[in-house]
Amino acid sequence: MSKSLSKTLSQASILALLGGSALFTQAANAEPTGYNQISFNVEANQEVENDQVTATLYKQAQATTPKRLATELNTAMNQALNIAKRYPTVTASTGQQHTYPKYDDNGKIVGWTGRVSIDLQSNDFAKTSELVAKLQENLVVQNIQFGVSEKKQKQLEQELIKKASLQFKQQAQSLTETWDMSGYQIVNVSINSNGGYQPRPLMMMSDTAAKGGVPAQNFEAGNTQVGVTASGTIELIPFMK
Repeated sequence: MSKSLSKTLSQASILALLGGSALFTQAANAEPTGYNQISFNVEANQEVENDQVTATLYKQAQATTPKRLATELNTAMNQALNIAKRYPTVTASTGQQHTYPKYDDNGKIVGWTGRVSIDLQSNDFAKTSELVAKLQENLVVQNIQFGVSEKKQKQLEQELIKKASLQFKQQAQSLTETWDMSGYQIVNVSINSNGGYQPRPLMMMSDTAAKGGVPAQNFEAGNTQVGVTASGTIELIPFMK
């Protein structure tokens, strides 16, 4: 549920992000010579609480004819989608569908097997848990995952981009001073996001399950590590003799 961000920043963008350094501005307008170049990367990371859950449930069936199979599978999915409509905070969509024949020893088709699925996505853990339990009366859970919503991740990435850029600037200044140079200029910089890891959820059966139904689960969403890496090359400028 998480997307990767990858950008190559122009010199003008770098000036805006990293400007203000005396060491940098001495060489800001110089053309790279190809000498005294150093490549390095810095990382800015933050652990954030997962705020989104996704789930996939499916129905698998067998029948002697494609018509009977389609009838059973379509009925199951239509019923699942109608149930999901009762939960407006959960987005439900039709998932994948597969149908394949079953052969006997002589290669003759003797039946059909099919599978259809429904995908759920929501920021409302309680209602999603309740809906999953309701659907499990007829469907089987394929997977349940937790992650950071796109909106939340984008907001965090913007903050981490600034943090990584400042760390890149500080590292460039430190290298300039370490090598006794007068300044530096940026040859190239790319900024990439490595967020989106979704850990396996810890799910426990609820003590307050409805009688005769499938018990709901208590979701423990966990955290996700969102990170931004700034990688690039600078050219150190020696003192004029």
